[in-house]
Amino acid sequence: MDETKKAALEKTAKRIRYLLMDELGTLGIGHVGGSLSIVDTLAVLYFDKMKIDPKNPKWEERDRFILSKGHAGPALYAALAERGYFDISLLKTLNKPGTTLPSHCDMRLTPGVDMTAGSLGQGISCAVGAAKALKIRKIPSRIYCIIGDGESQEGQVWEASMAAAQFGLDNLTVFLDYNHMQIDGKVEDVNSLGDPVLRWGSFGFEVLEAAGHDVAAISLAIDKAQAVKGRPCLIVLHTIKGKGVSYVEQAGVGSHNMSLSAEQTAQALRELA
Repeated sequence: MDETKKAALEKTAKRIRYLLMDELGTLGIGHVGGSLSIVDTLAVLYFDKMKIDPKNPKWEERDRFILSKGHAGPALYAALAERGYFDISLLKTLNKPGTTLPSHCDMRLTPGVDMTAGSLGQGISCAVGAAKALKIRKIPSRIYCIIGDGESQEGQVWEASMAAAQFGLDNLTVFLDYNHMQIDGKVEDVNSLGDPVLRWGSFGFEVLEAAGHDVAAISLAIDKAQAVKGRPCLIVLHTIKGKGVSYVEQAGVGSHNMSLSAEQTAQALRELA
């Protein structure tokens, strides 16, 4: 990736973080940490890699993105708004009565959302089904899916992964947001994933790793994943919960679902300005 494109994607990621914190700050509470940790990947996907058309969100030959860790929906909404799927002013309505932006993504309500999510493990299962459907219909598009590390303790994740390998779904790329924290504590203390590279590899995936806040590294990993034939790919994203806002990073586990005062929101927006 050349420096011009890298700088543009970094600027976009910062802009998405700004919109995200303004969005959550308006509501005063939300899943802040796990939303911030996936922003760089969303920037690369929506502003560089994915074959999409915001003016035609139901385009049959588009690439699809499924946010399996659905509680990070506010990050996806900020990316979609910045990409032009809907007006940025709608972000202020997050999770309010009559909104089209519920706290967890709903494909029936929000333009650009390809799959409803919320129940952990559900999203990756739907991603496998969508990838299989594209194969059956001979549509050369790709499915991208982000899962959480805490979410990976769900048995459904592994059932879906077994099916993805069985069907040879090389049009499926899964990202593991490996920030090492979940709602109840550190992943290693609650129910450790061990070595995710070895574990996912044993389930038949091609496994890659990337620095989850380096847009060039993420982009390169996606290129490598797209070149894999005959089996699905998982990219382990080494991330920091709350990345980009100092006090959210410092909150650690406490940032999973946290309140935001007007002062905290203003501080975040200053840091991201």
